[in-house]
Amino acid sequence: MPVVNRIAGFAEEMAAWRQHLHLNPEHGFDCHETARFVVEKLKDFGVSKIHTGIATSGVIAIIEGRKNGPTIGLRADMDALPLTETSGVPWSSQRKGLMHACGHDGHTVMLLGAAKYLAETRNFCGRVALIFQPAEENYGGAAVMVQEGIMDRFDISEVYAIHNTPGTKLGNFYTKPGPIMAGADVFHVDIKGEGGHGAYPHETSDPVMSAVAIAQAFQSIVSRNVDPTEKLVISVTQIHTGTIDNIIPDTAYMNGTVRTFDEGTQSLVKKRMAEIVIGHGQSFGVEANLRYEEGYPPTINNAEKSAFAIQVAEEIAGEGNVNGAQGLEMGAEDFSYMLNERPGAYLFLGIGEAACLHNPNFDFNDSASPYGASFFARLVETAQPLT
Repeated sequence: MPVVNRIAGFAEEMAAWRQHLHLNPEHGFDCHETARFVVEKLKDFGVSKIHTGIATSGVIAIIEGRKNGPTIGLRADMDALPLTETSGVPWSSQRKGLMHACGHDGHTVMLLGAAKYLAETRNFCGRVALIFQPAEENYGGAAVMVQEGIMDRFDISEVYAIHNTPGTKLGNFYTKPGPIMAGADVFHVDIKGEGGHGAYPHETSDPVMSAVAIAQAFQSIVSRNVDPTEKLVISVTQIHTGTIDNIIPDTAYMNGTVRTFDEGTQSLVKKRMAEIVIGHGQSFGVEANLRYEEGYPPTINNAEKSAFAIQVAEEIAGEGNVNGAQGLEMGAEDFSYMLNERPGAYLFLGIGEAACLHNPNFDFNDSASPYGASFFARLVETAQPLT
């Protein structure tokens, strides 16, 4: 079946909700106004079991089916990005320095659309747990929700999420079993040398030379220490040092990211980075220290649940419009924490032509909302049928 008719019938309503959220973005764990909007809508739909204040501003709502059964979890992230919008749409962010540049406003509305339909029909067994999560961008809101015990507290047996993707045909889905999004770690290198006059470098211990050498040597981990068939990205994204052309500074700072899918690769990277930093520090006569922070783990789809999600997506998008072997990428996603606790799947939904994610010109395509809401709704009805 295509998009659920009832959901298609309130597509304009969903667009209005989404544009309201786009006007009023919130960042990190501070999604209180967004949460209030979500709760207000859920109550309008007749949802009475609503739990707030989870992970500071997260919301979990429970919709009961017509018979007893398990609980399926559906997650949407609510937070925006610290970015000034330049899209020029009438519903552009009214909060300077904040905007929904990753489409989380669309994700929230897709789950609200599914909630409206499921609360009306309740054509399923068991329960559905609607998870409205803050702080996906960099702060790990999903990890906090898991730490606060949502999986056991609400007896969630499996969990699913969707992310929009520009440049993919509107209404098309893609995903894959196994790893789909990388783990994301952060490294910091602090270098302390002895500065002096740029004309007399022999009288100094130059931290700039050490920083440059370390940055170059880090790439040898990718090219010479890790099996070429393993996927690994090491990116130095910041080097800060110095003030003027004729002064060799005392210190330098370096920062960047490591993206992996495998714990063994991650451990090797940490070991080699430490050896490189210490060795280059000694060879350049400076003090160099590495701080390595493990971030979001890889997002790994359960094979059985991925196959099931692909089947449901094909019902919505039509045969040939779902790719079940696509999506492996080096971006990271904190839904990984939920998938580490329960089997499930993470899917991408095409929104057609649009600016890329995290771009100040990005705006979610409201025409995509009925596809996402229909997927969530049919997922529940198919996973937990009444018959």
